[in-house]
Amino acid sequence: MPTFTAMFENRKDAERTQAELERLGIIDTDGTNVHDRNSLGYSGDQYSSASNQGFWGSNNSRIPDEDRHTYEEGVRRGHYVLTVNTDEERADEVHRLLENSNACDVDEKASSWRKEGWTAPAAGLTGAAAAGSMARDTRDTRDVNEERIPIVEEELKVGKREVSRGGVRVRSYVEETPVSEQVRLREEHVDVQRRPVDRVLGAAELDGNPFQERSVELTETAEEAVVAKDARIVEEVVVSKNVEEHEEKISDTVRHTKVDVEQLGENTRDSKDDGFIGRR
Repeated sequence: MPTFTAMFENRKDAERTQAELERLGIIDTDGTNVHDRNSLGYSGDQYSSASNQGFWGSNNSRIPDEDRHTYEEGVRRGHYVLTVNTDEERADEVHRLLENSNACDVDEKASSWRKEGWTAPAAGLTGAAAAGSMARDTRDTRDVNEERIPIVEEELKVGKREVSRGGVRVRSYVEETPVSEQVRLREEHVDVQRRPVDRVLGAAELDGNPFQERSVELTETAEEAVVAKDARIVEEVVVSKNVEEHEEKISDTVRHTKVDVEQLGENTRDSKDDGFIGRR
């Protein structure tokens, strides 16, 4: 029967995956497949409890030693382990489900912890002996290996960018206003009157041939108002932009790494050899 083991950084992700396995009927709903420090009986950072040794020794015997030690270290660091026993025909389904979950990359975790100083225990050692071996291996490795601490400083750089701060829009338009003026106009009218007259023609009138035909024309004239408009500039609106420069003080904080070096004697080192591996 295939056995799968996955490690999670938090219980929520582990229990969510377990619930999905229960929903699919791959594991029973009346038990738990999620294991942590408490359920495996860890005491402090030691691998000494009987339940811990029994779990890793029998229930996950198919896990290679190197991976098993990584799972042990993960549980010791507060991670959660999910174990799944399934039939051969559902093995691919379980594998896909665990691959798509938030399970940790075991190889990546092991590599990260080794950089911190963790070393897997020697083959054949379990429980307290394994923990002690790990502590001694870590101590000896640090005596011969080189560790580099980068000294990092931040540099403040101040630049400039142009931003919009508003502006002015000037719009011109035409508005009509009624006006009125008084003007005196002259008109001519022709008046025709008939007057009764009773007198004898005089000699002068007789000499002038009073019976000749005559035509008289009089023309009437009148004045009418003529409107003309003169456009005059009475005001100007000038829109312009001026540029001012000023000095502004920019204050911020920058970070930098500081390193304190403390010389430790042999007695001090021995007193701190308490099994804490890679957790500083």
